[in-house]
Amino acid sequence: MASLFKIEVMAGMSWIHVPDADVRVLCGCPADSVKHLMRRGLIRPMEAKGVKFETGPNAILLSDVMVQNGVFCNLAEFPVLQMFYRQGLLLPGHPNNDGSKPIIIGRRDQVDAQMQYIYRGNYGLISEQELTEAGVAPDLARDMMRLKLKFAFGRISHPRDLLDGRALDDDKPVEIKAGVCVRRIGLNRFEFSYNGETVNIDLNLPPFQTHECPFPLGSFQFRRDYFAVVHSGEGDGWDVRRPSMGSVLSFQGRIYLVDAGPNLLHSLTALGIGINEIEGIFHTHSHDDHFAGLTTLMQADRRISYFAVPMVRSAVAKKLSALLSIEEDDFNDYFNVRDLVMGQWNDVDGLDVKPVFSPHPVETTIFHFRAMAAGGWRSYAHLADVVGLDILERMITDDPTQPGLSQAWYDKVVADYLEPADVKKVDIGGGLIHGCAQDFKDDRSGKMILAHTAQPLTPEQKKIGSGASFGTVDVLITGHRDFLGRSAYHLMAEYFPTVSGDHLGAVLNGPLTTFNPETILFKAGQAHANIYLLLTGQVEMLDDESDFRAVLSAGALLGELTGLHGLPPSETCCAVNFVQVLEIPADVYTAFVRRHNLFGEISRLLESREFLSRTRLLGDVVSTGTLNAIAKTMRLVQFDDGAVIDGRERAVGLIASGKILRMLGDNVLETLGHGDFFGEEAAIFDAPGIATLRAHGPAEVYMISASRLAAIPNVRWKLFESFERRTSLESSVAIAGRTLLTWQQEYSVNIQRIDTQHKRLFATANRLLDAVESQRGPDEIVTALDFLLSYTMFHFAEEEALLDRYGYDRGAEHKNRHKILIAQVQELEQRLGGDDPASPAEVLDFLQGWIVNHILIEDRRYAAVLNAQGVY
Repeated sequence: MASLFKIEVMAGMSWIHVPDADVRVLCGCPADSVKHLMRRGLIRPMEAKGVKFETGPNAILLSDVMVQNGVFCNLAEFPVLQMFYRQGLLLPGHPNNDGSKPIIIGRRDQVDAQMQYIYRGNYGLISEQELTEAGVAPDLARDMMRLKLKFAFGRISHPRDLLDGRALDDDKPVEIKAGVCVRRIGLNRFEFSYNGETVNIDLNLPPFQTHECPFPLGSFQFRRDYFAVVHSGEGDGWDVRRPSMGSVLSFQGRIYLVDAGPNLLHSLTALGIGINEIEGIFHTHSHDDHFAGLTTLMQADRRISYFAVPMVRSAVAKKLSALLSIEEDDFNDYFNVRDLVMGQWNDVDGLDVKPVFSPHPVETTIFHFRAMAAGGWRSYAHLADVVGLDILERMITDDPTQPGLSQAWYDKVVADYLEPADVKKVDIGGGLIHGCAQDFKDDRSGKMILAHTAQPLTPEQKKIGSGASFGTVDVLITGHRDFLGRSAYHLMAEYFPTVSGDHLGAVLNGPLTTFNPETILFKAGQAHANIYLLLTGQVEMLDDESDFRAVLSAGALLGELTGLHGLPPSETCCAVNFVQVLEIPADVYTAFVRRHNLFGEISRLLESREFLSRTRLLGDVVSTGTLNAIAKTMRLVQFDDGAVIDGRERAVGLIASGKILRMLGDNVLETLGHGDFFGEEAAIFDAPGIATLRAHGPAEVYMISASRLAAIPNVRWKLFESFERRTSLESSVAIAGRTLLTWQQEYSVNIQRIDTQHKRLFATANRLLDAVESQRGPDEIVTALDFLLSYTMFHFAEEEALLDRYGYDRGAEHKNRHKILIAQVQELEQRLGGDDPASPAEVLDFLQGWIVNHILIEDRRYAAVLNAQGVY
């Protein structure tokens, strides 16, 4: 009889159960993984010794890569919370609290990243110093830390104190518990074994596929009004029927989000909203049920505005950087950060917004929104993750040295919560960190919506407020303007910058047409009479001769090539959700283009744009105007068989024809073909890749400015995903006979940001070693050395600033050591450029001492000092 059981929950997520060993492993933990387990009956309510609790996993296997097909794959915060609190592993006196810890399994870098991400998810900013650096006044920072410590039961603990990390650093089996072992057998592929039985797990997602949404959503269409609230989430992180609490604001036809919960893309698709339509997000705090959807917003072709007070933005950036092992400042590469002032009305493009502090374990604000209308202001209040007033009242203390809050601050919180609005949405989730409906029974708001709960409203709660079905709308100020027409004008003006607004009227005079979800706009092989400018919603392009597909959002010009030349299309275009387009007759468009002498330029760009739109890198979401800008500047480069592509160029290569090999020494890591790309290292990290790129037969490659592509969040996100996957592949491939530095866990200083930079130092040093060993020539060797030196100077500056911030008493000595190391590498640069250059073995010895010994000896001295201050 079998004793090792496997259940495929969905693509990229599985369940392993060994009853005899009491092992239950969640394999892969994308957004809402707990809800998937609940729906499949793998988490069930139980009762023992009069105590109610849930079953569930006691171990988590992480994906080798953090991101697949644009979405997070490792979000262990809620599964861990389910183990701690709903299973009872952390609750005093609970029958399941037997001292065992949840087990986190995976590649060491992923385990470390999860520890940091959970640490930030639990606490946000962890010191008065971090709060003041985020703009909080010192006295207020002191009070906030008192309150934070009260929520944390008096102590901020690192997840290592509560979780058991198991690293899969090679192909050897690692025991989970009681003889159950797991072994990594390939990228994202694992083998579980027990008593002679084995099962395999594959966490790779197929191309173009994302993780399923655990709850069904219909299709909705709403009017882009002057000021309205679309209710897009009233549940919580445990609700298997509804999205987590969130809202969509429509103001002057522009779309804003309040928070970004899990499966945000599914919610937007159901509402008929394309990514490129979103103007900005107002963010309350960094818990996963309000945070996990940020990856969706990274997939626009411009930086979506991010609105939050600095302390919330700082906590979110720290959590995201921990999750992805990137720098905090990289947050600005994906979002247009627009900080708000707490406690004041802020003007956001005509909409008044007031963020107000709200007590919570992490930095949190509630939001009030208002706009002027006939008869006075109309307002909406969004109170996510408030705390029950009875819980908060028990935290009051007159002793300023003890965790808690003062009576005066408590009174202010009560007044802030009860500030009336025309429509108010309130968290009534209960427990230690969520609100209570009874606290709002005397609230004078016009309409109260009760949210953030998985339970039906009770009769008592229904007397206080109401629920709101997904997709329902509260219109606060009715619009009387043509906001879609305005959007069409701006899109066409961007596309035809040399044509005056009056002349644009010829192509703007068509009707606005709505297509229902799954409707075909035009079919492959069948000529059509109109060109469509996509204004709202999303369409899917399905190639007639391959399995390629792309999903396009606002700004895409559909059918331009076929309409302009009178040819049948080679792809089918389908509406994903409710879609609104500007309908432009093909003959009108052709006459307009010829009148303004645009035919030559458009025809020249169309061929390049068609190629770009059919690549994985640029096929999704990127608008026609953005594709045109890229097509104008890219250049086609030809390579002969065996030619090595110069790694010094700051460009991303898109392969138009032929094949390119990614190699380390004589080992082929990857064969790239038509539509594939390389050069993500330069675009994302401004550093050369370690692999050699060599043409396999004649090849043609479009070279595109790395900085141009990195400025497009959607593309940057794909480049980051490719970088992570390729780095994982390189680290897992045995490279025989190579002179390379290898990262070891013993080098870790237990501070994730510094460890990440140290790993990049290794990668940059290995590029130099590869250039020396392969005898690339003095120019490439010097260039590789310059990269190493530049990154080293950046890293040293970051490290020194960190040591200054936390008052490391040997900081001056450490800085002097950095100066010596810089001088040493400058001496190496002179020697490599001289008549008697160093051999690869000599360079390896130098770098081994230069990097490794400094990390092992010098850097580990400060690690314990900073760890003691909560810096990990």
